[in-house]
Amino acid sequence: MNEELVKKLLTNREVIDEINRHRWIESEKVGCDIGFERASLDWLERFSQAWMDYHMPKQKSPLSTPPRNKM
Repeated sequence: MNEELVKKLLTNREVIDEINRHRWIESEKVGCDIGFERASLDWLERFSQAWMDYHMPKQKSPLSTPPRNKM
């Protein structure tokens, strides 16, 4: 994921809320606070593409694959 896109996501309030929710869930799993940085890296890697596909469908995401031609 490019740096510009990461910065854009990390300034979005909804994304921050999602990362904080992810931080809470993952911290509960391991029994200690994993911290925002670790949670954000994990969330960006695992969930950002699905979040962008759902919340920003009209914007072309550099991570999404082009649609296949139907035959």
